[in-house]
Amino acid sequence: MTGKHNYKKEFEKAQQARVNRNEGQARVCARRAAGIAIREYLTRKEMQVPNMSAYDLLNLLKENADLPSDLQLIVDHLTVRVTEEFQLPFDADLIAESRILCDWLLNE
Repeated sequence: MTGKHNYKKEFEKAQQARVNRNEGQARVCARRAAGIAIREYLTRKEMQVPNMSAYDLLNLLKENADLPSDLQLIVDHLTVRVTEEFQLPFDADLIAESRILCDWLLNE
């Protein structure tokens, strides 16, 4: 199964989680989709990609100076911890933002 297929499957799971009113699971799936795209992006850049979680790959990508500022903000959003009420401390659609990041990473 290709990475592109895997990341699309994560977006399908994210949408289903949102339909089921499980926003926490939707965030997890959006992060996993981003992790798949990050791994492919870094591999194409001929970087040795360690076996890391999607969250850790997002943090690794934060160190990438080549990332446009709007995408850097998306990476920041995808790595923010939720509040004690399990809500994001800002208003954002992480599924939509993750799609933007994935599209850029997979087409760069």
